[in-house]
Amino acid sequence: MFTTMQWEVFLWLAIAIVIHVFIFIFVMGKKAKSIVGRHVVVTGGSRGIGLSLAVECAMKGASVTVIARDQKLLEGAVALMEVIRQRPEQKFQYRSLDIGGDYDEVARVLGELEESIGDIYALINCAGMAICGVFEEVAVADVHKLMNVNFFGSYNCTRYVLPKMKKAGDGIIVLTSSQAAMFGIYGYGPYSASKFALRAMAETIAMESRTHGVSVTLALPCDTNTPGFEEEEKSKPRATKIISGGGGLLEPEVMARAILKDALKGNFISTVGVESWLLTMVGGGLLPWNGFFTNLLHSFVIGPVRLFSYGLHKYFNGIINKCVREDRAAQQSAKVDQST
Repeated sequence: MFTTMQWEVFLWLAIAIVIHVFIFIFVMGKKAKSIVGRHVVVTGGSRGIGLSLAVECAMKGASVTVIARDQKLLEGAVALMEVIRQRPEQKFQYRSLDIGGDYDEVARVLGELEESIGDIYALINCAGMAICGVFEEVAVADVHKLMNVNFFGSYNCTRYVLPKMKKAGDGIIVLTSSQAAMFGIYGYGPYSASKFALRAMAETIAMESRTHGVSVTLALPCDTNTPGFEEEEKSKPRATKIISGGGGLLEPEVMARAILKDALKGNFISTVGVESWLLTMVGGGLLPWNGFFTNLLHSFVIGPVRLFSYGLHKYFNGIINKCVREDRAAQQSAKVDQST
């Protein structure tokens, strides 16, 4: 039987979902910006969510530049966009570049890309990687690699386009973070830190750029069925796999469509699914959600949902404790076998 408190929590959640549906309908009425004939740059655009975003932009009539490291994959991305070309004047190009490296080199290359297609109207930062492991077991070199790819790659590109967009009085910047930027999770330590950094950068840029006509969108994908996720699974501790596996797996095309829709409508937050929405609402109390009614909803819901977060942490800690006990038992058994 449910207790009174549990029924109250379920009631508030039901009210939250109903109100959110109405808010969603209201937000859907916002006029989206057009990228027809505009130059869109997508980093990490050779595969996964980045490739899906590049394709979505091409289907909306944009000229698209994809940036990544693997030249063969980049050539495949451009070939795919040529297949779904919408307008004769569209241009598609790629550049193999380490965007997390020297800023001056990144700025030089982006300048060359603008000379061939035009000023960058939208920058979609989607380059990223994940290396998992218990905090002290992740190699220091890997932590630097995570920060270079996940944070400095986005920083360098954004640093180049932001003053130009401010001067033009228009522009779109997308920073692709993660649900791991909402709260730290076992096995995600350095990765979460790099994604928290992106979240902070997005909030800061959004506040500084709003009066200049530049919109910023913080994308917070959940686990997505990409090659990057497959690599991530190889380094995940067992407890991390169990914790993250409960949320299911999203297809990159679904996430890409949601990100682009939110970016074109000027929404700061981009998530998919009720679970991601709840985690983002609870974990990002000061995030600048768009719209009075959205924030009014949060003011009613966030208190009761705080109990949800408490239960979630208890559940995660239970998984971790169980895995630790099982690992210790396996180690003891292995020692006994070696001694006999």
